[in-house]
Amino acid sequence: MLRRRARREPGDDDPLDTAQERRVRAVLALGGVPQADLPDGVQQVRLRLLERAAKGYEAPRDVSAWAAVVASNLAMDWHRAKRRQERIGERLASLRQLEHPSGEDTSVLSLAVAQGLDELPDAQRQVLVLRFYADLPVRSIAEELGVPEGTVKSRLHTAVRALRVRLHEDEVV
Repeated sequence: MLRRRARREPGDDDPLDTAQERRVRAVLALGGVPQADLPDGVQQVRLRLLERAAKGYEAPRDVSAWAAVVASNLAMDWHRAKRRQERIGERLASLRQLEHPSGEDTSVLSLAVAQGLDELPDAQRQVLVLRFYADLPVRSIAEELGVPEGTVKSRLHTAVRALRVRLHEDEVV
């Protein structure tokens, strides 16, 4: 499936179109990267795509999926390096930029889901974010992460089950 690139100025060699950049930002934010660090994360994805081309590697078959996986990996790296200095408040603030009015129930559910995501092991959180927030199919996730589809399905199943248990324990659902 070919995507049209967003309108850019002549001479602009940006490897990410506007929609891909939004997706990268969303994956980074949902992966726990603070709002203030999102532009750096997007730049890192661009840099890796440009480095790939400079080394003569073939362009990714699906740049959008590749960029989402790289963004997810960057988010995991950030967690390891920063030891989760920034917490759930910034994540929720970045999600609220959607400018949708939210009731108290939605806020409680959002907070509980964010806390549940925070408690998942990195590999489970990564596949959950890629599948349900970046909307990547299991096959693409498996290809980009270099793991079998069964591994992705297993991680998804375990992550969803853990999140469901967490939400029931907190009496959110």
